[in-house]
Amino acid sequence: MALWDVYYTVTNLDDAIRLLREHKEKARIMAGGTDLIVELQNKARTPSVLIDVTRVAGLDEIRLGYDDLIHIGPMVTHAQAAASPLLQEQARPLAQACWWVGAPALRNRGTIVGNLVTASPANDTITALRALRARLLLRSARGDRTVSIADYYTGVRRTVMEPDEMVADVMFAPLTANQRGVYLKLGLRRVLAIAVTNVAVVVKLDEHQHVTCARIALGSVAPTIIRAPEAEAALKGAPLDADRIAEAARLAAQAARPIDDVRGSAWFRTEEVSALVQRGLEAILVGDTRLGLPEPDALVRLWGKTKRAPKLRGPMIAHHTGGDEPIQCVVNGENVSVQGANGKTLLHMLRDDLGLTGAKPGCEEGECGACTVWLDGMATLACLTPAPRAHGASIVTVEGLSKDEQLHPVQQAFIDEDAVQCGYCTPGFVMSAAKLLEEMPHPTREQIKTALSGNLCRCTGYYKIIRAVEKAAEKQ
Repeated sequence: MALWDVYYTVTNLDDAIRLLREHKEKARIMAGGTDLIVELQNKARTPSVLIDVTRVAGLDEIRLGYDDLIHIGPMVTHAQAAASPLLQEQARPLAQACWWVGAPALRNRGTIVGNLVTASPANDTITALRALRARLLLRSARGDRTVSIADYYTGVRRTVMEPDEMVADVMFAPLTANQRGVYLKLGLRRVLAIAVTNVAVVVKLDEHQHVTCARIALGSVAPTIIRAPEAEAALKGAPLDADRIAEAARLAAQAARPIDDVRGSAWFRTEEVSALVQRGLEAILVGDTRLGLPEPDALVRLWGKTKRAPKLRGPMIAHHTGGDEPIQCVVNGENVSVQGANGKTLLHMLRDDLGLTGAKPGCEEGECGACTVWLDGMATLACLTPAPRAHGASIVTVEGLSKDEQLHPVQQAFIDEDAVQCGYCTPGFVMSAAKLLEEMPHPTREQIKTALSGNLCRCTGYYKIIRAVEKAAEKQ
């Protein structure tokens, strides 16, 4: 069954705004799609028209503007943000939040604005942006309006955005030299975990190291992201010390209004609010606010040598489900033209229409990595990528990894190290590992673990898999 009826690929923002005005409630903007595709599959949202803005030039920029504000475009991915020197230095809570989203291949597609529009109180970046006092520029054919992030949300997965509007910009003031900020998260596992609780803290200190301003944002403990004003007030007017930190943590827990759900009880969430706020303030006190965030050059992205995806030129393209418009792309070095895949994900186009069954349907929610391919040079989850997004793009699957009948060093190392058991997850692991070695020819073990963190092996063969990647790196 088709997931949508019409898929528009636009090359300028005016066309996107015009289509939103024309289709209104029937349309959704397609950027990363990592949330939207899952919602479509689960019928949580049922738009018939998708408007793809991934080819619009300039929407993926992170910049410090002439207004002295940091601006984030609607196509800025979590991977870009986490690796941004500007955000790491002057908006660290946001960079940390983006680093905690999913795993590398998911971060390569998912966008900050997509996180904001999905409007789940458990989403990572919303909490960080709440502490940074972000504002959103909403654009429609009727004009622009600016809304503070505090006023943007009206409830769980509900916002003030009208059907004909899109988020065109996110803006906030950078942290100054006397401000410190951190983001912390508790999930049920280290990666690919929705937050049980998350916290962002920003503190401003004067020349005597007294707190002059504090902002504490709490996620996954109320219908929307909330602040803890009593805890913030308890910190002001004195230096940070153990007693004030403990009192602020206690008051922050009192501000939480959590519920019981499958990820944790209300009691547990309340306890974790206190623990995370305390841990964040202690990190600020001792001056260690990176909290494990790698430096930009050491951060695993699985981009290889890619810097930016190519842009389409020319008029808008519309792919209709059941229509004759082919998806034309390059797959494993060959030009292909596929008809009848316009309402599918890239995973099912590769498997059903092209017979490339190396990419596997595992979870089809972006949580297992079995469908990992390279889209325009970046590791990408095919199950969360619309097939029409591949129009004009270059795709490499595990079938295209070997050259001239010679296995890729990673493939050979998997054989040599017996790093294969049932084999179902193997293509995803191989594609992630091969892209890592293109990006970092001599990775550390921790970088290897990060690169493979989005790939699950149900046979628990991780030790040999990691060893195979190390062997492939040695032989390069």
